[in-house]
Amino acid sequence: MIPRPFFLLILALLAAPFAPLGVQAQEAPVIDRSATGGASTLEDILARQAQQKLDDSYRSEDVGDPARAAPETAPLGSLGGISQAEDWRALRYNKADVTVSSRSPAADVLMQDGGMAWLAFRAGPLITYGGWLLLGTLALLALFYALRGRIRTDGPLTGRKVLRFPSIERFAHWLLGGSFILLGLTGLFQLFGRKFIIPLVGHEAFAPLAVGGKWVHNNVAWAFMLGLVMVTVFWLVHNIPNKHDLKWLAVGGGLFSKGVHPPAKKFNAGQKIIFWAVLVLGISISVSGLSLLFPFELPMFAGTFDLLNGTGLPQALGFGTLPTALAPHEEMQLAQLWHAIIAFVFIAIILAHIYLGSVGMEGAFDAMGSGEVDEQWAKEHHGLWLDEVKAKAADAKAGANKAATPAE
Repeated sequence: MIPRPFFLLILALLAAPFAPLGVQAQEAPVIDRSATGGASTLEDILARQAQQKLDDSYRSEDVGDPARAAPETAPLGSLGGISQAEDWRALRYNKADVTVSSRSPAADVLMQDGGMAWLAFRAGPLITYGGWLLLGTLALLALFYALRGRIRTDGPLTGRKVLRFPSIERFAHWLLGGSFILLGLTGLFQLFGRKFIIPLVGHEAFAPLAVGGKWVHNNVAWAFMLGLVMVTVFWLVHNIPNKHDLKWLAVGGGLFSKGVHPPAKKFNAGQKIIFWAVLVLGISISVSGLSLLFPFELPMFAGTFDLLNGTGLPQALGFGTLPTALAPHEEMQLAQLWHAIIAFVFIAIILAHIYLGSVGMEGAFDAMGSGEVDEQWAKEHHGLWLDEVKAKAADAKAGANKAATPAE
């Protein structure tokens, strides 16, 4: 059975520094079932509604005894020693002896009630808070643009161009960015389709779009992972923090004030934050995506819960011991929720990146468009990098002149 919606665990981890240490999970009280004939009590029902952990062995073990079943020709032979309720309980707790034609893993799991918690979270908090995150991000960017306007260069453009990104680096950037846009759009289409798109276009029109979107999402993911590897190889060394980043952060990079140009190398502190966010979130969303593509070969949560249990953190925060034996269905449900949560945060960050790289800042798009930027733009936004480029050019010119001078 899936534990309480796992996003609570993430919230609990964030709140860990403020939680008292040493608090242990409370044991469920022993309930007298004699008055109910062994059936669920009101306390059981209320505990399940509150998604509290409880001992339901009185139900999971009450699956009857098929050995006592009478022959089919005998009276009540269709029921025999096992009642219909017991039969359903055996199916629910995966204790029924069933035979299926499919030989795929977990094909004989006919009922998995943990999916209801997944469905409720997916259709409720995930869509609600994720949607508000994206809308709130767009609203903040619009407000920033209304107050600050487009960030323009303070000095006049010189007309002299400086190569900022060669073609191979621009290819890696657009491979990563273009595939991410496709993945984001198709992912949002799948997630919000039932609630917002089907009421508009109907089931018949939505079905082929959903199938096509799923195909695009599954296959474009490989391009995204390739682009992530490429930009990491090209730019990792340039995104290591240095002392100049503190100066950049202290003045907000000059984004909120005119005439303020903190020193920066090839990437400033803001761009480094974007890079590391893309790297960490990109790896996480790729791993969860691979787990969804290959759920039986690459489960990720059972092992993760085992590691967390070893730290004692879930127990200290009152979650008890997290389950380490998860069915493939549960692995897929948890992976899908994690994948979607990371995607919402990722999209919000990239929206800000797209804004600053397009309408938000004059000349920024040229860096990834033609690969060349105006010298004045480079001086104001990446002065230290421009000095390095000029120094290398001067050294190369001096070396060429020396080589061309005939020896005496």
